[in-house]
Amino acid sequence: MYTLQSLANGLRTDHPVPGLPFVDDAHLPLDDPEALEAIGRGAGDGMWGRWDSEQPGRGWRGYTTDPIRHDLAWVVRHHPALGRSVLLIRDEDAASMHSALQGAPLLYRAGGYWWDGATWYRPAQIWDSASENYLRTPAKSAITVSAADLLDDTAEPTAGQIRKIATFDSAADAPTPHRWTDHLALWAEHRTTRSDAPTAIQLTQCVVKPSAPELAGDQLVGIPEMAELAGIAASTLRAYVSRGEGDVPLPQATVSGRSAWSRPVAQDWAHARRRSADSVVATLTGGDASTRPPGIRDVQDHFGRAFHASLFSRPDIRKRWALRWRGEDEVRKVADQLARNVADGLDQIIPTDDLAATVRHAVLDELALQHDSRPDQSYGLSPRVTRTLDWLIRHHPKYGHRVLGDIVGEAERRLGIPRHRMERCLRTSLALDGKLSDEQLHDYLEVALPPTKATTQDH
Repeated sequence: MYTLQSLANGLRTDHPVPGLPFVDDAHLPLDDPEALEAIGRGAGDGMWGRWDSEQPGRGWRGYTTDPIRHDLAWVVRHHPALGRSVLLIRDEDAASMHSALQGAPLLYRAGGYWWDGATWYRPAQIWDSASENYLRTPAKSAITVSAADLLDDTAEPTAGQIRKIATFDSAADAPTPHRWTDHLALWAEHRTTRSDAPTAIQLTQCVVKPSAPELAGDQLVGIPEMAELAGIAASTLRAYVSRGEGDVPLPQATVSGRSAWSRPVAQDWAHARRRSADSVVATLTGGDASTRPPGIRDVQDHFGRAFHASLFSRPDIRKRWALRWRGEDEVRKVADQLARNVADGLDQIIPTDDLAATVRHAVLDELALQHDSRPDQSYGLSPRVTRTLDWLIRHHPKYGHRVLGDIVGEAERRLGIPRHRMERCLRTSLALDGKLSDEQLHDYLEVALPPTKATTQDH
């Protein structure tokens, strides 16, 4: 989710952020990403630079610590046809901004609304675990407001200012919001005198902000209404905002000093909260943080009954409650018995039969993926799958025996993987990531693995 705040526009940006001052960026090689990176990369303590190429036709993005002000950094997003954005930000935010501009987004406005060169999208908040990305939701009926749209006869370039990086103060140098067009007009005049002016994009193509019905002033919601949408108290939301918690999105506007959000953004935030990990747990615990999930409660109830029976129901154990039986050796005997109860009840914690089937499918799936890409390769299992198979073997050798036979047989029938290659795969994987000693593993696999054809012929 985009939560970064820019401090100023670079003077040579093509897409100025409304409300921010303009700072002279003449000392930056904005047309050479390698030179831009070299300004900060390895230049000294606290400095860094980087650039990355985007997909073909999408240009590049880069950033560098400012050589004069090491507390500030410049971020550039360059598109060959749509121009470039040049932003001044806090140096500690540079890498995050660089990442935020990866892929489709060319620029961000209005508290996280982003533009890909054709369409405006709402701030990304709802995570899609299947695609491993945030959902993209176009802003309904959104249009682009350009610099040409904002410049009229009331804008006075002589009243605008261009700041210097050496003396820039983000608090003191912020322009008066209702006269920002004066600064914009001065920026537009500088464009006509730039050395690259003939090739620069036109003012009608210089993106300033989106305009959409959902961003209209009468459609924005404040903290009380946003909190109501999320089902929390307004005071809780205020605490989230002040402490930077709760993944609260940036506001779309500030009205009379108060943050305001578009209703769809507030609704998306409320929806994302309902899909959070804590909310998922709450569906099974009734929203009570002190209540454990039902599976944990079942395990606790089972062993609670087992321990009670061990400690109180049997007369030979109950007598150990007497003072003369409370020595360390007697207590250790009781502790050992309770531990045995847990070990004997392992199926109450992990359904072994189901786990065995799951391990079998996981191993065969990994083999199938490897076989499809390179059928002549040596096979290997990932550490996580191997460790689970190793767990099954160590805790339930009989189940492990059965699963190994199923894996070797299915690999042979479905994938055409010879038994000797599967044996080598399993031996190597379990030796690398399992917990059995080399001797234990060798002895177990000698009898647990199905016989190879050579072994069968020998007998």
